[in-house]
Amino acid sequence: MVFSARLLRIAVTPRDQLDFRSVRVLDGAMATELERRGCDISGPLWSAHVLDTSPQVIAALHLDYLRAGADCISTAGYQVSALGYAELSRPAADTVHALRESVRIAEQARAEYAREDPRRIRIAASLGPYGAALHNGAEYHGRYSIGFDDLVAFHAERLAMLTETNADLLALETIPSFDEARALLRALEQFPTLTAWISFTCRDAERVAHGEPLRECAASLSESTQVVAIGINCTPPRYIEALIDEALRGCGDRKPVIVYPNSGETWEPSTRTWRGSSDTREYGLLARAWYAAGAHAVGGCCRTRPAHIRAVAQAAREAVPAARP
Repeated sequence: MVFSARLLRIAVTPRDQLDFRSVRVLDGAMATELERRGCDISGPLWSAHVLDTSPQVIAALHLDYLRAGADCISTAGYQVSALGYAELSRPAADTVHALRESVRIAEQARAEYAREDPRRIRIAASLGPYGAALHNGAEYHGRYSIGFDDLVAFHAERLAMLTETNADLLALETIPSFDEARALLRALEQFPTLTAWISFTCRDAERVAHGEPLRECAASLSESTQVVAIGINCTPPRYIEALIDEALRGCGDRKPVIVYPNSGETWEPSTRTWRGSSDTREYGLLARAWYAAGAHAVGGCCRTRPAHIRAVAQAAREAVPAARP
């Protein structure tokens, strides 16, 4: 009986608590960089369309980020959901295949890179918020017409699809509200072996997109053994240093804080174009400031490229090593 109980404890322990200390550099954008490389992401599944049409381009992008210095690559699964595939009259089985294929492609890139450099690389299975499945911009305000239990079910359905993959963790990203973060925690509890980072998109230097203080969100997430880091992504770089402070004030030394903001360019919905510019050298200088402010890991979101991550990797080499995992 003692032996059986020990086995049970092992079975429900999050994957080795995911030693996050070696993860200092995250990768950059997926969808906008695939678009730069000639892929059509105009449909409701965004970058997930490329899983069907050009998986080799995704693999090549993963490899470019690894060569730029990323310690962790995120999959192309952000937009994948049964809700989105049903809109295209595709069966639920296609959703399962797409999510698992996104991990397989990342594994392929990691294996190829290992022939060049044996350093340890993590794979984060990317999942976007419920609003991303609506493809109407709702992930940037979080005002959904869905009940809490249904929101939990939406996320749990996708988590179940990833339990049999070799992803090291989940990247639950661009989360606009505390309610959706709570739904994610409830969904994660159904799969005790899974670990994840939860990353918020923020509207200013203090609050997540829906309006809740980031400090309070971070404090609430910091007690979960399945959450390995608290993040800020898809947010203008000018807010990041202050947001790092807010997140750290909320979680204290209980969780590392990671950041991967946009390039600094701004999306113009009326023309469906990006305006402004991004300088990779300046991004690297900002990354130095973010590490100095207490960020454990830095990467990039929309419109960042391998060159941005190369600048971040240089900043990480020059930064004082993180004091805690």
